[in-house]
Amino acid sequence: MSLLETLRQELPDYGKDIKLNLGSLLGAGAVPELTAAQRWGSAVAAAIAARQPRLLAAIAAEAAGTTDAATIEAARTAAALMAMTNVYYRAVHMAGDAELARLPAGLRMNALTRHGIAQADFELFGLAASAVKGCEGCTRAHVDGARKHGVPLPAIQAVLRIAAVVHAAATVLDAATAADTPAEGDARPLAVA
Repeated sequence: MSLLETLRQELPDYGKDIKLNLGSLLGAGAVPELTAAQRWGSAVAAAIAARQPRLLAAIAAEAAGTTDAATIEAARTAAALMAMTNVYYRAVHMAGDAELARLPAGLRMNALTRHGIAQADFELFGLAASAVKGCEGCTRAHVDGARKHGVPLPAIQAVLRIAAVVHAAATVLDAATAADTPAEGDARPLAVA
């Protein structure tokens, strides 16, 4: 049994839909709209953005057995860039100041075009991370970029579904871990039988 399947089986009952969706989106033969590289690169980028170590380790291990190292490295690169740009552009958008929005970001983003894979795939990885982080401007930009590079809408939707389910799995795993961890000074676990 793979690390991802083991983790999937550990999800509590209240995460049953998440467990099923993980299987349908990341299981063998899943998501015909995406290549294996697109599917696993998107999952890796989303898992990095979701910041749940066990889930990231499981998805990265599965990806390593399914796609090439360049794809995984590009997914990591996309997630790293989105960790920076999602915060910046979301904050500029929230500020609602037209003058601020016109100023150059002044942030190095060379890897947006120097990542070693097809630009269409990199746009999908950026989309997955941006969807998890909730940056409207970045999400729109990556949808537009993916479409510009010939990615059909069903593939874009599949990446959004992967991002949503990976984020939900991270949330459920964090909640389950917290429920099993006693509060400071409390020797009793918080989980209710």
